[in-house]
Amino acid sequence: MLICISSKADERRIEDFEILSMQQRSVVIDNILEKRVNKLMPKLMRRENIDMWILISREYNEDPILKTMLPSTWMGARRRTILIFTDLGDEGVKAQAMSRYDVGNVFTKAWDKESEPNQMKALVKLISQYDPKRIGVNQSKDFELADGLVATERDLLFSYLPTKYRDRVVSSEPLAVSWLETRIDEEVEIYKDLVALTKAVIKQGFSKDTITVRKTTVGDLVWWFRDTVSQLGLQTWFQPSIRLQRNRKTMGVSEDPKIVILPGDLLHVDFGINYLRLNTDIQQHAYVLNNGQNDAPKFLQDALKKGNRLQDILTSHFKRNRSGNEILSKSREQALLEGLNPMIYSHPIGYHGHAAGTTIGKWDSQFGVPGDGDRILHDSTAYSIELNVTVPVKEWNKDIMIMLEENALYKNTDLNYLAPRQKELILINYR
Repeated sequence: MLICISSKADERRIEDFEILSMQQRSVVIDNILEKRVNKLMPKLMRRENIDMWILISREYNEDPILKTMLPSTWMGARRRTILIFTDLGDEGVKAQAMSRYDVGNVFTKAWDKESEPNQMKALVKLISQYDPKRIGVNQSKDFELADGLVATERDLLFSYLPTKYRDRVVSSEPLAVSWLETRIDEEVEIYKDLVALTKAVIKQGFSKDTITVRKTTVGDLVWWFRDTVSQLGLQTWFQPSIRLQRNRKTMGVSEDPKIVILPGDLLHVDFGINYLRLNTDIQQHAYVLNNGQNDAPKFLQDALKKGNRLQDILTSHFKRNRSGNEILSKSREQALLEGLNPMIYSHPIGYHGHAAGTTIGKWDSQFGVPGDGDRILHDSTAYSIELNVTVPVKEWNKDIMIMLEENALYKNTDLNYLAPRQKELILINYR
């Protein structure tokens, strides 16, 4: 978790956050993993009708889901790592490792190599002991994060499985995606502060303390974000990007790292942090005040309001059991009827920045996304509400783009932002 002094998320500064030591983080990660396996896994396995879930990986070629289940002190799989979840009904879910030793505090060892030297034969013996009716393995056509069982390991597994068990093997896709997308309460509390920290970094980046107008370049600002996160002992999960728009007819949205920031510029950042296995993904705008200005021009403020309106339209269509494609279609239809020029490309967020779950458009797929866009909404899932609107600005004699991204949680039929969203431009007063 993050320890924060300030109570208002939109007023926090970087120095208001105390980030846990690596040892403290380890304790939090392991405690959350144990709670997820004990409390969440039984519900998910029964909802998706999987009796046994088998994950197999070799060192340096890990299944992305298996990596979310390893103890904090493991940086990856060791040799061949096999994790097994078995639904025992009233007794809950049993988590075991086909290993000579326990895997953290969650997975108990299930292999005595002295009595059975062959790891795969020992696995088959365990399967026979529980006789599951449906055995899930990580293969998926639509979700790459649920497709972690490599061909060699699948072939090896099937070469040992008796025919009756081979016939019971199914794709674990629904369960695998549910594991990745579902957040428990402890993770939500971490997320709230992590999003607030992400915004605090953005606010400092978009300030005269960081930007020297007429000297600082777009590239300088990009690397300031990287360096600042590194100095905090954290990581970005993607290279931050800074985009610049200004009153120049021939200039569009530019990411040229050599461009120098000037008065009157409209700046944009796309930035995300990884911490305690969770990721943020935020986009905001700032305006560099020009001579004699105390606020951003009204036409830019109005443009931001159009972006906020598109957010409101999109989030109003988050309804349980609706698919991402249905949400996309209804949102675009309403936005177009209101005279907006929308583009929607919202995605799940969690253990991965572009996470598995219900996808709501892609920038190049505005009429639906086959596969992951067909997945319906589920409870306790987090999303990046990512979108843009193109707005004609007569004062600049061209169109500008308002690009926004906010992180939110869908729970109990409501979608709520994890920290207050941007509703006003950040002002950079360089004087």
